[in-house]
Amino acid sequence: MVADLSQDRPRLGRSSTAERVADILRDRISEGFFQPGQRLSEESISEALGVSRNTLREAFRLLGHERLLDHRLNRGVFVRLPSVEDVLDLYRVRRVLEGAAVRRKPSEEALTVIKEAVAEARRAAAQDDWQRVGTANIRFHQTLVSLNESPRIDEAMRQLLAELRLVFHVMENPRAFHEPFIERNLTLIGLIESGRPEEAAAYLDDYLDHAERLLIHAYEPNR
Repeated sequence: MVADLSQDRPRLGRSSTAERVADILRDRISEGFFQPGQRLSEESISEALGVSRNTLREAFRLLGHERLLDHRLNRGVFVRLPSVEDVLDLYRVRRVLEGAAVRRKPSEEALTVIKEAVAEARRAAAQDDWQRVGTANIRFHQTLVSLNESPRIDEAMRQLLAELRLVFHVMENPRAFHEPFIERNLTLIGLIESGRPEEAAAYLDDYLDHAERLLIHAYEPNR
């Protein structure tokens, strides 16, 4: 599986840097490529990407600061499993970033990209590929936040969504979790497109509350 990273080599260009390696690994986490608790092999990943171990270790360090990886003494580097407290905080931040985004008037270009993310989720669902549905949903929310027109917010959201993808792995039935949100995404787009920002914001609040409850229940059924 790690060998598949070799196809990401062109992204590194001539000047391989820890930041670019971190970008690749972060994207792969967002796509569900790595699982929480999985040990990351320095040898396999450095070989797949064609980078030195020192560069890879620096990338690991950067992703550790983003709470995506855990460094365990004498054991290695592992993909992190977020806690319940992490879930609660992630959703606090999402309400701020996405709530601001849905109140802004979108361009036709932005709407097209947002709609394509939902279309991709529907295609993946039709093929019973729920990991791909989760990836499309991540892309939907990343594109939604881009309505804020802030590179800094976009970067913060990329890190947040990678961490959130690790949370999704606690759901034993990914179809039951992801499927209802495909249609909810379409409803949210409709409210944004029709120029009803306050209704869209209220709908988003309910949407995020519902998703948060499902995830918290998966962590702590009796909470």
